[in-house]
Amino acid sequence: MTTSGGENGWKALRFGSMLAVLLLLTALPAFSQSCALCYTQAALAGAKMIQALKSGILILVVPPTLGSVGVIFVMHRKRNQVRHGKYNGHDW
Repeated sequence: MTTSGGENGWKALRFGSMLAVLLLLTALPAFSQSCALCYTQAALAGAKMIQALKSGILILVVPPTLGSVGVIFVMHRKRNQVRHGKYNGHDW
């Protein structure tokens, strides 16, 4: 029995989705643990330290988010180019 290419694509998508859900579920216990030292230091800190922590969190979150959005955008554009026949395989 042979399968079509579309059916294999759906199997891969289902497998990837199940793997992503499994990874998210195994990471949930890590989210529920908070660092006691960080918590007490933040609780005892003044307003300047709290603002520095907030700025640090933004600095650590914003660049990866923008990078991920950029990669998704480029992949989406390249996907459309390939589907519409604009890519001939020699444009690297």
